[in-house]
Amino acid sequence: MFKVMLKGTNRLDIELSGKLNADDMKIALDELVSKSRDIEGGQMLYEIIDFHIPSLGAIGIELSRFPAMFGLMKKFDRAAVLTDKAWLKKASELEGMLYPGLEIKAFNRDQKVEAEAWLSS
Repeated sequence: MFKVMLKGTNRLDIELSGKLNADDMKIALDELVSKSRDIEGGQMLYEIIDFHIPSLGAIGIELSRFPAMFGLMKKFDRAAVLTDKAWLKKASELEGMLYPGLEIKAFNRDQKVEAEAWLSS
């Protein structure tokens, strides 16, 4: 499941759990683009509840849309990632290096209050 919720005028909250297939990935990316359309200088709270490697088809969809996703990420200044997996924390912070102007910081899932405070600081 990949759920995208618009919270206020410049923040998206995203929840990821389970395994995504190609159809799920198409829907998720379309929803991400749609809900971020009017965001500028935005923030993203990304909660990874139960991570599974996406299907090869889902990865293919994501890679095919990389140029569009790169443009979309320019709408955001900060992203907080909530996860209890150390390797996902490190990977998400490294991913932040791919997007100029986007700062990504990882938190434990029980640190949502701290993550929200960091986003709005």
